[in-house]
Amino acid sequence: MTERCHGDTRPPTGPRARTAVVLAAAALLAATGAAFLPSTASAGTTLGASAAEKGRYFGTAVAASRLSDNAYTTILNREFNMVTAENEMKMNATEPQQGRFSYGAAEQIVNHARSRGMSVRGHTLAWHSQQPGWMESMSGSALRQAMLNHVTQVATHFRGQVVAWDVVNEAFADGGSGGRRDSNLQRTGNDWIEAAFRAADAADPNAKLCYNDYNTDNWTHAKTQGVYNMVRDFKARGVPIDCVGFQSHFNNNSPYVSNYRTTLSSFAALGVDVQITELDIQGAPANTYRSVVEDCMAVPRCNGITVWGIRDSDSWLASQTPLLFNSNGSKKPAYDAVLAALNNGTPVPTTAPPTSVPPTSVPPTSTPPTTAPPTTPPPGGGCTATLQDSTRWGDRFNSQVTVSGASNWSVVVAVTPPQKVSATWNGSPSWDSSGNVMTMRSNGSGNVFGFTTMANGNWTRPQVLSCTAS
Repeated sequence: MTERCHGDTRPPTGPRARTAVVLAAAALLAATGAAFLPSTASAGTTLGASAAEKGRYFGTAVAASRLSDNAYTTILNREFNMVTAENEMKMNATEPQQGRFSYGAAEQIVNHARSRGMSVRGHTLAWHSQQPGWMESMSGSALRQAMLNHVTQVATHFRGQVVAWDVVNEAFADGGSGGRRDSNLQRTGNDWIEAAFRAADAADPNAKLCYNDYNTDNWTHAKTQGVYNMVRDFKARGVPIDCVGFQSHFNNNSPYVSNYRTTLSSFAALGVDVQITELDIQGAPANTYRSVVEDCMAVPRCNGITVWGIRDSDSWLASQTPLLFNSNGSKKPAYDAVLAALNNGTPVPTTAPPTSVPPTSVPPTSTPPTTAPPTTPPPGGGCTATLQDSTRWGDRFNSQVTVSGASNWSVVVAVTPPQKVSATWNGSPSWDSSGNVMTMRSNGSGNVFGFTTMANGNWTRPQVLSCTAS
């Protein structure tokens, strides 16, 4: 979601590496001068520290007005390593009068976070809602120029302090069309989102640039597919987009769905990071919170989760009691479930997946039977490599390869079209021109490497073609 002004009852909303390389989230923020792990926390004991141990972040939305509440800041400083301003960076807050910018409340949040080793997500540079009155009355080229100037000025002001921007928020329509939302910004031309991303890129080239939206959790929904097609187009044409934010406001009318992990992995396969940006769940059921975190942890490019508020009393949906802490600040069972899921999760791999585009068809929902690993390794030159099946999901599967007989090695693995490798770990990969034959070389991480294959309807297990000692 995105925190709305009082009286707004609509569903809410919620660093870009110049290459397509997926870095561990901790390393990425370290490169921008921020750290995932607060110095006062121990890994495994708090949300932020546990996420950081796995190369991710766990954040929360913060209101400047609550920073004087000692109970609020005690939880904030202890539990989280990423902060998003609820309203203080939105267009009406940062440019209340045209050309006159106001950053005081936003800077209060940024300074609080960064002084305590937390990172900051910027939310949001361009949005059809919560525009200042002067902008609401504009249209055409004047509005386009005003929007681009706003993006440039705000992103420039916070350059080096924000690790990721929600550049554009909620630009797609609800319902079955899968098309853009009708808004004053959309009416300036269909390229307005691309223009905003290019302006943000020029203003803050080291921050990640994200598109953020709600009701995009279900892979089969037209809105989800509409956003997916835009991101795929942007990646194909070199538009500087690095991440997609899923607000993930789950409630009785918009419940958590079993294909949520498919949604995250399908977007990640386009070569963008995915982030859960505004999570809250009606009633805070522990099992659902656990499932959401496990889904993120299962996708290598899902590098962070943000809950939209700390205590239930801080939530824009307070009556739904949707957060991890009760109004009195005590932990709920959902907190324990989230912490356990973080501690049991797989660390973000540090190698780069390919950025090939998977098909837009809905992945299969059934899991085929697994086959036994080969009992004899294929022939090689001085070493052997044995492939074993690992975890399978509804749209993809993992494989693990163990190399013996050499510490420096090169293993060639082939997948069957239309399969595509979407992620690798513990090796240095390269691909032939078809993208179906991968050569994995040792990188000092040991003699076991792994990779994720997008099945794309074909569940044939990959084959090791050779192993060569080097």
